[in-house]
Amino acid sequence: MPDVSAQAPTTGEPTSPRSLAAYTTLRLGGPPRRLLTAGDAAETVQSIREAAFDDQPVLILAGGSNVVVGDAGFPGLVVLVRSRGVRTVAEDAGTVTVRVAAGEPWDDFVAYTVDAGLSGVECLSGIPGSAGATPIQNVGAYGQEVAETISAVEAYDRVTDETLRLTPADCGFAYRGSVFKHSDRRVVLSVDFRLARSPLSSPVRYAELARALGVTTGDRVPLAQARTAVLALRAGKGMVLDPADPDTRSVGSFFTNPVLDAAAYEALLARAVAVGEPPSWPDPSGVVKVSAAWLIDRAGFTKGYGDRGPVAISSKHTLALTHRGGGTTGDLLALAREIRDGVHARFGVTLHPEPVLVNCEL
Repeated sequence: MPDVSAQAPTTGEPTSPRSLAAYTTLRLGGPPRRLLTAGDAAETVQSIREAAFDDQPVLILAGGSNVVVGDAGFPGLVVLVRSRGVRTVAEDAGTVTVRVAAGEPWDDFVAYTVDAGLSGVECLSGIPGSAGATPIQNVGAYGQEVAETISAVEAYDRVTDETLRLTPADCGFAYRGSVFKHSDRRVVLSVDFRLARSPLSSPVRYAELARALGVTTGDRVPLAQARTAVLALRAGKGMVLDPADPDTRSVGSFFTNPVLDAAAYEALLARAVAVGEPPSWPDPSGVVKVSAAWLIDRAGFTKGYGDRGPVAISSKHTLALTHRGGGTTGDLLALAREIRDGVHARFGVTLHPEPVLVNCEL
């Protein structure tokens, strides 16, 4: 199985490292003021409480796969979440609910569900990072997103100093977002997933995956077959971490697919007439989601753009901005701004970053 998590801390590691780069998949980021490792939920909460007592800012960091840390680092305590564990908390004839510790590597958990004959997250194979990060971003890929299977999230509320169990409605899930994403008030400690007892995948919704599997959209396939196909598709796009491949030194998709109202979508079509119609996914509410990768490519930022420097667009996937080595977060953000501004100038659409930006901005 490919390496799908950022480097874990080792025994005796300094509490004030010179850089957070070792803990992010981009391998970028300046130093923290202080760093602690939390081996379970209780240690995570205690670390946050102690920092609050000393009036220190706190950054929670697990897999580091969806975060961009500024070159100045973080002026407070960084808590490395390294809690582990998956256990069954409820079951009936058709479903099993499992509780996953926040620090559990996500792809390890997906592999566990496939081996156990539990359906619902198999198309999310190969996504780097931790289980606790998935509700924050409402992680999704190949026609699945975690909001469909999450039944509860245990979180520590830093304002009220209490641990809560949040329902899906409490989480405010949206496209690549939730109540956790733009506020650090609640820290995810564990996530409950309600999965179907089935040797078959959920109905395949994503056309590219259906083609790779040789089936029709809506068909179901053996769980292991779905996982293998997804891993192959992601690897082909540099979206499965591989230390030997600089294309995987990224945060995955850097920009979200823009969601446009009817007027904005019509304006885009008018400006794109010379280069074709962008791939799009209309919603019954009247908005239309448009491919950010298509917009970036048609604006002149093709695969490999910038590859003579320390940062570049992936040679495999237009949405991934990669660190080729020897660069800085400033270099990466300069490339991101160039792309964002170029797409806006060409198509009138503003792209927004998908990762969390820490002590830096686009």
